[in-house]
Amino acid sequence: MLKKIALVFVLSLIVHSAQSQVMAARPQWVTIKSDNLKCWQCKEQLDKYLIIENNANMQKGMIQWKINLLAGEIRVQYIPDRVSVDDIKTALNNAGFDADNEKAEPDAYQKLPPICKRAADGGGPQKGKPCHIQPIQ
Repeated sequence: MLKKIALVFVLSLIVHSAQSQVMAARPQWVTIKSDNLKCWQCKEQLDKYLIIENNANMQKGMIQWKINLLAGEIRVQYIPDRVSVDDIKTALNNAGFDADNEKAEPDAYQKLPPICKRAADGGGPQKGKPCHIQPIQ
């Protein structure tokens, strides 16, 4: 009888531990605004950067991201045990893009194509020339 009680206790500890790990690792979403993420060229550049960054430095903590060029924002699904919102914003800044109130790293920003600059610097959509749709080649 004592062995059965001990076995039930050990099994309940294992189940509780497993549930705690699953709860802690539950993916979450964050939406980050960027004033210079408005064109398909910017999206392509950021996608390439985030794939490399996610694999190299973020323990593959970003599961997926969706870029809304018309709204100038990126929604990121991430695993909080592996990466934080601040890490994601830092990655965006290091790629040359603003992240909410945090401005892009100046050197990375300067390397962006002219269209990917902030509107104040002459970037983004121009009157009569939408840039959120990739042109047909």
